[in-house]
Amino acid sequence: MSWFWWALTSAFFAGITAILAKIGVTGVDSNLATAVRTTVILVFAWAVFLATSPARGVLQLPGKTWLFLVLSGLATGLSWICYFRALQLGEASLVAPIDKLSVVFAIAFAALILHERLGWQQWVGGSLIVAGAIVLTLTG
Repeated sequence: MSWFWWALTSAFFAGITAILAKIGVTGVDSNLATAVRTTVILVFAWAVFLATSPARGVLQLPGKTWLFLVLSGLATGLSWICYFRALQLGEASLVAPIDKLSVVFAIAFAALILHERLGWQQWVGGSLIVAGAIVLTLTG
């Protein structure tokens, strides 16, 4: 399967995640909900890894890889804490479009940090995502 299909499948699961999380966070402390979700993901991710790869791969990771994966994990955790709180306070149909502005941030960070060259497609697409998020969250 190409990167496109993996990304599209990811988007599908992220979309259903918003609905399941909104239902699950009702009447529960949002930090507890985040902790439960994270524990499930932790067990699931390790199970997939151990079922498909040799465990010794963990010991072979370079220090730089550890550093950036840990930082990525911290950023993910902060994102989820904020996301679950937003879901608890707002409607999923309003929270999800704002959350997807992460795409625009990723495009900007790719240019600034990774020095990726942005084409007109990224500029137009990013602008459309921002416009779409605005339109979807207007509560006339």
